[in-house]
Amino acid sequence: MTKKVPITARGADKLREELSRLKTVDRPRIIQAIADARAHGDLKENAEYHAAREQQSFTEGRIKEIEGKLSHAHIVDVTTLPATGKVVFGCTVELMDEDTEETIVYQIVGEDEAEIKVGMISINSPIARALIARVEGDVVSVVVPGGERNLEIIEVRYIYAPVERMASRKDFPVDQTIIPRRRTYPHHPVDRCLVGDRLHRGAAAVCTTG
Repeated sequence: MTKKVPITARGADKLREELSRLKTVDRPRIIQAIADARAHGDLKENAEYHAAREQQSFTEGRIKEIEGKLSHAHIVDVTTLPATGKVVFGCTVELMDEDTEETIVYQIVGEDEAEIKVGMISINSPIARALIARVEGDVVSVVVPGGERNLEIIEVRYIYAPVERMASRKDFPVDQTIIPRRRTYPHHPVDRCLVGDRLHRGAAAVCTTG
């Protein structure tokens, strides 16, 4: 039995949109281009014909690839899950670096959906593996080239949209996104005196560059 590969509902929608475009727009256009090129005569010296055939080969290959991915996909619509505060595949996690007080936002997605620059990280990445199954209030220790970072899980959101685009920071190998603002957090050392302390559970992960 073929193993199902997790993908978010948004990721699946994007694949379906691309598949539709390839079949209804690109494929007919390439077929017409091949027909037009054939009409020019000798195919051996016909650069337009060979270029169109290469495009056709690529397009048909991509169609098969997407159809294969969708057939083996385990589509997760995170918006249908109960809001328990637990980190699961597809959720968006807001973290706070306890040393710098900066907040970081990640969305945990499938391998093919990962886009580091906008904070979408693969389920197979070290940071995602460390976060999975943790809950709001937990602290995750991440070892990076610049040293160890203690990241507290501030909020777990079960939303469809990807995380907002933000500036990345070089000292984190996963190029996490930073929100340059200060908020009041019940779990931050400065704010605990206002709302009371809370027991934290730790987790460790090792990230490597590249």
